[in-house]
Amino acid sequence: MSIGQLILTLLGIICLVGALILFFVVISFINIWIQARMTGAPVSFLTLLSMKLRRVPIGLVVQSRITAIKAGLTISTDQLEAHYLAGGDVNQVVRALIAADKANLNLDFNRAAAIDLATHQSGKSVFEAVMTSVNPKVIDCPAIASGKQSIDAVAKDGIQVKAKARVTVRTNLERFVGGATEETIIARVGEGIVTTIGSADTYKAVLENPDSISKRVLERGLDAGTAFEILSIDIADVDVGDNIGARLQTEQAEANKQIAQAAAETRRALAVATEQEMKARVEEMRAKVVEAEAQVPLAMAEAFRSGRLGVMDYYRMQNIQSDTSMRQSIAGDEPTKGK
Repeated sequence: MSIGQLILTLLGIICLVGALILFFVVISFINIWIQARMTGAPVSFLTLLSMKLRRVPIGLVVQSRITAIKAGLTISTDQLEAHYLAGGDVNQVVRALIAADKANLNLDFNRAAAIDLATHQSGKSVFEAVMTSVNPKVIDCPAIASGKQSIDAVAKDGIQVKAKARVTVRTNLERFVGGATEETIIARVGEGIVTTIGSADTYKAVLENPDSISKRVLERGLDAGTAFEILSIDIADVDVGDNIGARLQTEQAEANKQIAQAAAETRRALAVATEQEMKARVEEMRAKVVEAEAQVPLAMAEAFRSGRLGVMDYYRMQNIQSDTSMRQSIAGDEPTKGK
């Protein structure tokens, strides 16, 4: 075999292999290609091949595009591919666009894709966001998951009021990306209810006009910066709680009593200490008196020895003392006489 024949043989083998590869590619794409062509959403073989090489699910992208085209939307395969590669849900985006188009909502593919990527981590979908915009949802305040049964606040008269509210909201698609979630709505509404009840003069005013709570809360524009628009705030239940003012006054009075008792006990302890000190001083003075009296016999003996005191002087002093004792005994009361 000559070199020319060898080259021709190799070229033939290469062409045959290429033809076989092309044949199998055409066979693998023929069904989806025919389906797209027959439904008015044609896709070229080159596009299908490029999606295959980028590991994009061809069936998902083509079926989603067919659904969009049949619903009157214009979406290219490049847009669907880009969203899939970004980690989005192509099927949910197409469903959301169709729902928004039927409801005359201003939602384009880029915004829908952004919403889908924003809600992907929260477990929700862009389709749910669009449906909430079409059909408003009701949020309980306080949320059932929080475990709280009511929002508690105290009026100016000290009476506690327990309230439950139901907030009707719908999705604001223009603010959905970057907007605050339901938790913010619940927190703001709860704060508004507490503020409104706290500014009421009496709890009776709240019970008589519970709708005043919803009116004042709505006037605060609580949906600013959130992904929702508040349609209404309805007070579902209002109950009277404890008399917080009276309880606080009672606790304050008890605290004041304990403080007064502590102060009185301190004064009593000081008085007892002072009394004991005075008794000690009296005993000290008595000891000094006894000591002084003990000096008298010694002084008299010294006077006898020195001649300054005679025997007659001593007897005269004894008589005076006896006369004094008699006079005191006569002048004394009956108990004294009996001693």
